[in-house]
Amino acid sequence: MNAVKATCLSLTLAGTVLCTGAAQAVDVASSPTLSKIKSSGTIAIGHRTSSIPFSYYDSNQKVIGFSQDICDRVVDEVKRQTGTPNLQVHMVPVTSQNRISLVQNGTVDLECGVTTNLKSRQQQVAFSTTFFVAGTRLLVKKGSPVHDFPDLSGKSVVTNAGTTSERILRRLNDEKKANITIQSAKDYGESFLILQSGRVAAFMMDDVLLSGARTLAPNPSEWVVVGTPQSFEAYAFMMRKDDPGFKQVVDGAMTGLMKSGEINKLYAKWFAAPVPPKQINFELPMSEPLKKAYANPNDEAFE
Repeated sequence: MNAVKATCLSLTLAGTVLCTGAAQAVDVASSPTLSKIKSSGTIAIGHRTSSIPFSYYDSNQKVIGFSQDICDRVVDEVKRQTGTPNLQVHMVPVTSQNRISLVQNGTVDLECGVTTNLKSRQQQVAFSTTFFVAGTRLLVKKGSPVHDFPDLSGKSVVTNAGTTSERILRRLNDEKKANITIQSAKDYGESFLILQSGRVAAFMMDDVLLSGARTLAPNPSEWVVVGTPQSFEAYAFMMRKDDPGFKQVVDGAMTGLMKSGEINKLYAKWFAAPVPPKQINFELPMSEPLKKAYANPNDEAFE
C-alpha cells in the first residue's frame, strides 16, 4: 500500500473534515476509472439498502450509514484529484449476489457496502483498506434453545445468498453432518423476515449486521445475537482490478481518516449513539482487531 500523509482539520460547525494531502497526487490519465469519472462528470457508488448501520435508506430514501460516511470522504478526494468539484454521485443499489459483477462490468465504480475482503474474491476485484472487522454469529429469538452452532443440528437456518456466511454454513453442515436445512435470502431484511415468521430457528450473518437487523423488529429486545464466531470478516470497499491509481486515491482517503483519528468519531456516531430508524444504540465497543486495523491500515484478507 502506498505511503499516505494526511493533515486533517475538523470543522465542528460544518460537521465536515478537510484533508489536505490525503493521498499523493495521481496521474488521472493513467487510471481508467478516474479518467472515466472525470470525462463523464459522474461517479457510480454501489450501496446496500438495509445493512444497518453501514449502508441503508433513511426515511427519505437517502443512503446513510458508517460505510456511506467513509465513502463520502473518498468521493471528496476523488473530486480533488480529478479537479471536478461538481462531480455527480450516482447511487446504485447492490445485493450480495450482484455486487461483484456490477463492479466488474463498470456499472459501479466503487462499492461502499459491507463486503468481506477474501483472497478468492481478489481474483475478481480489488479491495480497499479494511474499515471494519466482524465475526459471523447467529440471531435468534430470546429463549430459543439455539445458543451456539452445535444447537443447529436438524434445524432450519437462513442466511444471505452469496455471502461468506452461506459458504461457512454449508461447509459446517457437510463436515458435521448436522442435517441443517439452509435457506438463502436476497438481503438482511428478507432474512430477518423469514426468521421472524418462525420458518427458521436462526439467522447466520456477521454479528454487527445481525445487531442492525434486529433494530427493524417491532420489539428489538426479543432478539439476541449468540454463538461462537465461525470466522472474522475484514470489510472493505470494492473496485475494479488493475487500476492502482484509483485504489491509491481510495486508500489514501480512508487511511487519512484513520491516521487523523476522525474514524473514531464516525465509529462513535454509528456504534455508540442512537441510529435511525428507531434510534437504537448498538452500544458496540470497538474491538481489538479493529483498533489494530485503524492503527496500521492495510488491505489484507483474513482468508
